[in-house]
Amino acid sequence: MANIFAGLESLGLKNVEKVEVYEEAAPKKEGAEGKEHKEEISEEDLVFDKSYTCPVCDNEFKSKMVRTGKVRLVGADSDLRPRYQGVDSLKYDAILCPKCGYAALNRYFNFVMASQAKAIREQISATFTPQKEEGKIYSYDDAILKHKMALLNTVVKSGKSSERAYTCLKLAWLFRGKREDLMHGEYDKEEVKELMQEEKELLGNAFEGFEAAFGKEDFPMCGMDQYTTLYLLAELARRVGKEDAAKRYVSKVLVAKDAQKRIKDKAFDLKEKLKSGSGAEE
Repeated sequence: MANIFAGLESLGLKNVEKVEVYEEAAPKKEGAEGKEHKEEISEEDLVFDKSYTCPVCDNEFKSKMVRTGKVRLVGADSDLRPRYQGVDSLKYDAILCPKCGYAALNRYFNFVMASQAKAIREQISATFTPQKEEGKIYSYDDAILKHKMALLNTVVKSGKSSERAYTCLKLAWLFRGKREDLMHGEYDKEEVKELMQEEKELLGNAFEGFEAAFGKEDFPMCGMDQYTTLYLLAELARRVGKEDAAKRYVSKVLVAKDAQKRIKDKAFDLKEKLKSGSGAEE
């Protein structure tokens, strides 16, 4: 397995290359020139600084967030990755305390038990290099670093499989976004290939985590009902080459009487892709 946590050494952390995401499962663009005074909203216009108090060290800090009332959803990938006009909102979902190194996705940030905080202080904060927030927006590299820290914290605090899976999924989407952004101009084919490999590995980790969580955790899971989760499992399985699992999960959605029409339609499209042998092309 490639080192998912590569790059976190720059934050003072040591031996992160040895961390396994699932220790039990694995052996235990910017505003263009306006015409006729037409203005385009830039990414900078769509984000703001939000104040947080770290639940691990009580440090007060600010992290950038997307102004949800200003962004417009324009579509979604087949694995449910949302696409917004003017900004990739996924870049702003991980919150990192610049003092102690605690990080989590926004939906999980405030939920830390005393025993988890202790583990984070001992295994992360002890060697973490305090960071300074810079820049008016987050680059993909900024976002990937924060999400890697969120994933590492989730492992250290023994977070649920669904939280690990969801964080892996968000990271995979960021690698996809970085690749797409890179391909708008001249690009290094090897770098694009590496980004695709990183994405696929993280999608595999997401599949593993959601599969482990499905029979053990309650719904809604990461904001999804059981049929949306089943559909996502099927699509992730397809993208990482687990065709039998993809067919098994998609069939569960198609025969469900109480699944929403939107998810059934997606499941039908996925079934057709599986019939035609479509790989992870998106």
